[in-house]
Amino acid sequence: MLDANLKAQLKAYLEKVTQPFEIVASLDDSAKSQELLGLLNDIVGLTDKISLKTDGSDARRPSFALNRPGEDTGVAFAGIPMGHEFTSLVLALLQVGGHPSKLDADTIAQIKAIEGRFEFETYFSLSCQNCPDVVQALNLMAVLNPNIRNVSIDGALFQEEVERRQVMAVPSIYLNGEVFASGRMEVKEILAKIDTKAGSRDAEKMSAKEAFDVLVVGGGPAGASAAIYAARKGIRTAIAAERFGGQVLDTMAIENFISVKETEGPKLVRALEEHVKEYEVDVMNLQRASALVPANGEGGLHEVQFENGASLKAKTVILSTGARWREMGVPGEQEYKAKGVCFCPHCDGPLFKGKRVAVIGGGNSGVEAAIDLAGIVAHVTLLEFADTLRADAVLQKKLYSLANVTVIKSAQTTEVKGDGQKVNALVYKDRTSEALHTVELEGIFVQIGLLPNSDWLKGTLELNRFGEIVVDAKGQTSVPGVFAAGDVTTVPYKQIVIAVGEGAKASLSAFDHLIRHS
Repeated sequence: MLDANLKAQLKAYLEKVTQPFEIVASLDDSAKSQELLGLLNDIVGLTDKISLKTDGSDARRPSFALNRPGEDTGVAFAGIPMGHEFTSLVLALLQVGGHPSKLDADTIAQIKAIEGRFEFETYFSLSCQNCPDVVQALNLMAVLNPNIRNVSIDGALFQEEVERRQVMAVPSIYLNGEVFASGRMEVKEILAKIDTKAGSRDAEKMSAKEAFDVLVVGGGPAGASAAIYAARKGIRTAIAAERFGGQVLDTMAIENFISVKETEGPKLVRALEEHVKEYEVDVMNLQRASALVPANGEGGLHEVQFENGASLKAKTVILSTGARWREMGVPGEQEYKAKGVCFCPHCDGPLFKGKRVAVIGGGNSGVEAAIDLAGIVAHVTLLEFADTLRADAVLQKKLYSLANVTVIKSAQTTEVKGDGQKVNALVYKDRTSEALHTVELEGIFVQIGLLPNSDWLKGTLELNRFGEIVVDAKGQTSVPGVFAAGDVTTVPYKQIVIAVGEGAKASLSAFDHLIRHS
């Protein structure tokens, strides 16, 4: 199952296992069960700390659980966790085997103190780059607290179950049989939902902090760069981010970040986070800003308020809140979001195997999505509002070579239809003839650009008609001492490498402002 190189790497990791445990597999006569058995035999053959039993009684087959002697540890996989989930498997093996996690002591204590019974079921796809964070977070919580269990399920392998439960996006999380959440989540996000007092505790801690020299709001590439440049000046620096990494976390292939030949979004975010942590930066993650209160006069403190009730003060502020996927804004879109309306073809594409889908948008993202999906689904209909596609010529050539793709131009999507549980069609208007057409399908992937995350700033500083923060050549906004960088600004070309440079520029400008006004 595993090649020699992967076995060698895994063997080195498994040397960190200190506590013996067993893998209990539930198998049948299927080829997938034999494939899983091969993987599990490879694992137990690399260490004497792990044993294998094949008499499991779980209804999902193939599946396996990781149990310490005399315990039901609460960590299980239904399917074969390869692809993006192989790391989740390795971490689960290590953590069940006694290797400590890298979580901070306060979070570990919070997990261990949770009372009640929490039975999680997490649906993933092997091509989903967002799923491992959820799987790894819930597995770790199960290892730390006997009241918590998690089974991670490959939705593409257990398609009948996925269809019965109407799972149409991954990661999808069920808790005690009911829908809990959908989308990427980290440990602290999950804790915030099940530990209802966590938000107020965080707010109290944040509000008690002394004023910062530089407060960066947003933790994407621009925010990380800004924080590093500020901290290197030896000034008091903080980042408050709704989600460290921002939209890069949802990006699959990155091949244009200069000096890095190729990488993936989550991998780049981990590198950014590790770089930030090399300096004295106070990082406050999972904090959504709600208002900016500019300083009252020169030399005063700016205040940023957050949705949890906290507020932070700083001599200068750098806004780097990024952008989000633009939605179609048509009837039915919100109702069927994650029920057929999707935004990540890499994550959710495998759930639509053999089905009909549409891609909305004819730019590079839309055409790339259509090409990827064409290898999985029965048929792709790509709809473009304009009368020509905007994607690069090489991508268009590939798209038109695919037999199961239909391209419709001058098409305005007007409605998403469904049966109350899931999408079953979309309606579009031919912008040339004004005629309405219905396309029967099971999934819609929206790829029509970005919207700046600046709603919370309206009326506070200058925004352009697109909602972007207006900045000058130094990243200064219309409010003295408040700077901005990245996709949320008027700077053209929304690229990671540009955001990193703009973050550095805004930070240097903030430092210059501090020198001149302190």
